[in-house]
Amino acid sequence: MKLLGRKTMLNPLNIIVLIKQVPDIEKVRFDYDKGRLDRGSAEATTNPFDLNALETAVQIKEKVGGVVTAISMGPENAIETLRDALARGADKAVLLTDIKFAGADTLATSYTLSCAVKKIGLFDLLVCGEKSVDGDTAQVGPEVAEFLGIPHVAYVEEVLEVKATEITVKSRFDEKSYLVKIRFPSLITVTKDVNVPRLPTLKDKLRSRKAEVTVWNASNLLDVAEEQLFGLTGSATWVAKVYAPSADKRKCQIIGGTLEEKSKKIAEVLAKLGVLR
Repeated sequence: MKLLGRKTMLNPLNIIVLIKQVPDIEKVRFDYDKGRLDRGSAEATTNPFDLNALETAVQIKEKVGGVVTAISMGPENAIETLRDALARGADKAVLLTDIKFAGADTLATSYTLSCAVKKIGLFDLLVCGEKSVDGDTAQVGPEVAEFLGIPHVAYVEEVLEVKATEITVKSRFDEKSYLVKIRFPSLITVTKDVNVPRLPTLKDKLRSRKAEVTVWNASNLLDVAEEQLFGLTGSATWVAKVYAPSADKRKCQIIGGTLEEKSKKIAEVLAKLGVLR
C-alpha cells in the first residue's frame, strides 16, 4: 500500500469500518422451517472479509493519521466482534442491537447501518468487506453508499494513494483492473487480496476488554431514521423456502453396445424423463 506521508494531511481522517459477526460457515446448520441460518448452532466469528476492511482502515490511519470507528449490527454478543476490532487497531466501536433490527435483508441492514453513520456525523471514508460469508451477496456496502448519497468503489484489491480529500484505488472486476480516484466522503469495499489482517497481541486483547463500546438500539437512531424501515418490516425481500437438494436424484448410468444400440437406449431414457415427445 503506497500512501502519502502524514505531513501532507491537513486533518486526520475519520474512517468508519462496517463489521459483521457471522457463524462458522463450515459448522452452521439451516433452519429449514424458518428459512434461515440457525446462528446458535455454530460458534460466532468475525466475517473474514471485514478483517481485511479493518486492516485497510488501520493501515491508512498509521500512514496518514486518523481515527477508526468500527460499527456492527447484531445480537448483544456481537460486542465480542467489536472488541476484537479494537484489539486489531480500531479506536472506537458502536454496536447496533435491537429486536427491531432482526429479520433484516440487505436493504434494511444497509439502511440501519447508514443511519448509524449519519448519527456519528462527519466522516471521510467508509471501508467494508467485499461480502459476508453467510450471505455472499456483496450488496450491503454499495447500498450503504447509496443511502448516504456518496460515491463508492467495489472489489478494491489495492489502495494506491490517500490524500486529504481523495483516495486512489485499484479495483478488480472480472478479468480487468481499474484505477479509480474518488473524493471524500466515499466508500470502498475490499477483497481478501488487499492485505493480510494482523493478529492482535495479548496486550491489545487485554486493552480491548477495558475499552468502552457504544451500544445503540432503535430508539437511539430515530433522530435520523424511520423505524418502519428497520428489520423485517423494512425488508423488500424474504426467503420463501430453504431446502437441501436430494443427492439420491443424481444418478449415473453407463450405456454400452453399438452406436445404434446406444442411441436407441439414450432416446428411451430421455423419453421416460419427458424430454422427448
